[in-house]
Amino acid sequence: MVEEINWRNLNASQLEEEYSPSSVIGGNYLPFIHEYIKRSDDVASSNSIIECFYGPMQSNSVDLILPENTPKDKPFPLLVFIHGGYWQELSKKESLFAAKDILSEGIAFAAVDYTLCPNVTIQAIVDECVMALRYLQSIGSKYNFDPNKIILAGSSAGAHLASMCVLEGMKAKNDSSLRIASTILVSGIYELEPIIQTSINDAIKMNRTVANSMSPMLKDLGNFPDTLIVWGENETAEFKGQSNVFSKKLIEFGVNVKAFEVPSRNHFDVILDLTNRNTLLGYEFYKLIAKVKS
Repeated sequence: MVEEINWRNLNASQLEEEYSPSSVIGGNYLPFIHEYIKRSDDVASSNSIIECFYGPMQSNSVDLILPENTPKDKPFPLLVFIHGGYWQELSKKESLFAAKDILSEGIAFAAVDYTLCPNVTIQAIVDECVMALRYLQSIGSKYNFDPNKIILAGSSAGAHLASMCVLEGMKAKNDSSLRIASTILVSGIYELEPIIQTSINDAIKMNRTVANSMSPMLKDLGNFPDTLIVWGENETAEFKGQSNVFSKKLIEFGVNVKAFEVPSRNHFDVILDLTNRNTLLGYEFYKLIAKVKS
């Protein structure tokens, strides 16, 4: 059974451990990053990548990969992936692995890059990701994907950013609103205040006011799209609790949610299952895709 989040009862040392995902795997997460890179390089070497810029900075870019030989009269869905790295590591280049199995299924893929802390604030990163999604919506007809069939996925901090993009996008009451068909949130963090007391905040420099303003857990979640919330068996109690509580909050707002733990997976490798039909996460992903396509 997944426990509720308990961070207010933890001291600084306990918070540091609970909000360090690698603490349950011996502290070394680099082998998993190397696997992201290897699989992403395999995708890059066998597909044509369209680099698009959604803003003025070099980091304001998206790598877009399109299925081949698809009918022009049937625009395909688009999976948009936002990487993690606690808002201060990684990039779109390590994120292409998620495209491997979907292109043959007639699904387009986009990996979003954004500026990292400490160069910008978390609010600025959210703004960039929202800008990227609006840009992708605007080019749907050019690249034959359906702007009304965007599936937004994120891992770790990327799950936080995906959630905030949905919430920020719903604020708009005009054509600039985001049209996200569904979200897939993997090993995310949805309440940010507990990390203020950890070393993670050294680069982010949040205070309590900023942390609360950037916490999806504390927002009005009405009209949130259908959502998968997923985490690995080998994660800290706080990370499991964050997903568990956020899923319950979404359900309270009437959102259609499927939340589950993936056996034998940890914070870093569970996302590798995203588009693999032979995994629990992949199975649920393709069920979601079928619903979006219909």
